[in-house]
Amino acid sequence: MSEKFEEGQVVQGKVTGIQPYGAFVALDDQVQGLVHISEVTHGFVKDINEHLSEGDEVQVKILSIDEAKNKYSLSIRATQEAPKRAPKQNNKQQQASYAPKEDQSGFNSLKDKLEDWIKQSDDREKYRN
Repeated sequence: MSEKFEEGQVVQGKVTGIQPYGAFVALDDQVQGLVHISEVTHGFVKDINEHLSEGDEVQVKILSIDEAKNKYSLSIRATQEAPKRAPKQNNKQQQASYAPKEDQSGFNSLKDKLEDWIKQSDDREKYRN
């Protein structure tokens, strides 16, 4: 096992092989690790070949080292800044933007309508009997 690499370290590597589940990256002549498909970039990756090719030079972060199995877990995504997203509106903000204004006629609260419905139902029962 190589003593010059440690978890959390960011290093330059070369893509040596691509599989549907990830890419193998050589860190030096003796050490190779796997970049899982979920660690290639931010967002969903359907086809890793759209992002990487054999022979590409990539910057990777060492996520974990399993000395016993001689396995290195690597991430390209961890070396990149996350894309900025527009802040999502929470449900209350969305509801407020679609809610009718208080002064609009025709819209009553459920409580008010329920009282009307009960009264209408009672009136119908009186007329049936």
